[in-house]
Amino acid sequence: MSKYIFDYNDGDFAMSISDSMAMDSDGDLMMRMGDHMAMDMDTGDIHMISSWSDDDGE
Repeated sequence: MSKYIFDYNDGDFAMSISDSMAMDSDGDLMMRMGDHMAMDMDTGDIHMISSWSDDDGE
């Protein structure tokens, strides 16, 4: 179920840990806000990300 997501704001990769949460390589949690938007749970900043689809079949 885990998928890699690229964070365009800081050039970091995150790995999805559920349909709505991901953890980046720094250990920060990201909450999905949309297909191309996530919120950093530590800072509250909104980040533009690569596609975070909600397909469970992959």
